[in-house]
Amino acid sequence: MKRLLLGTISLLVCIGVQAAQPTLQAQSRPDDARVYILSPADGATVPRTFTVRFGLHGMGVAPAGVDRKDTGHHHLLIDVAKLPPAGQPIPADAHHRHFGGGQTETTLTLTPGTHTLQLELADSRHVPFARPLISRRITVHVK
Repeated sequence: MKRLLLGTISLLVCIGVQAAQPTLQAQSRPDDARVYILSPADGATVPRTFTVRFGLHGMGVAPAGVDRKDTGHHHLLIDVAKLPPAGQPIPADAHHRHFGGGQTETTLTLTPGTHTLQLELADSRHVPFARPLISRRITVHVK
C-alpha cells in the first residue's frame, strides 16, 4: 500500500512538472516591423496544393537558432483562432508550421473547403516577440 501511495505521488509530481512550462523572456522588435502574406490574396480560391509567399518589413529573416538583433523566422498558422501563448515556443504541429530554415515561401496542401492563414514571426527560439508580430488573418477557399 505504501509503495502504491508513493508511486501515485510520484506520478502526480511528474504530471505537475510537465504541465508547468517555464516562461521565456520575449525579445523586443522594431516598432515599424510588419509581417504579411504576399500571396494568395485574401478570399482567393486555390487548388489543393498552392504556394504561400511571406512578406516582412523592418526586420530580417534568420534561421532558427541564429540569435541576431531584429531578426526572426516565420511560422504559418493554419486554421488557428487563438495565438500561441506569450513566453512559450510556438508549437510544431499541423496547425503551426515552422520555417526555421529562414524560408519565405512554402507549398501547402490543404483539404477542400475554407481555411484561414496567418503568419507569426518568432525569435531564434521559436518564441513570439514581446509585442507579437502577426499578419492579418486571410481566408482561402480550397477547391
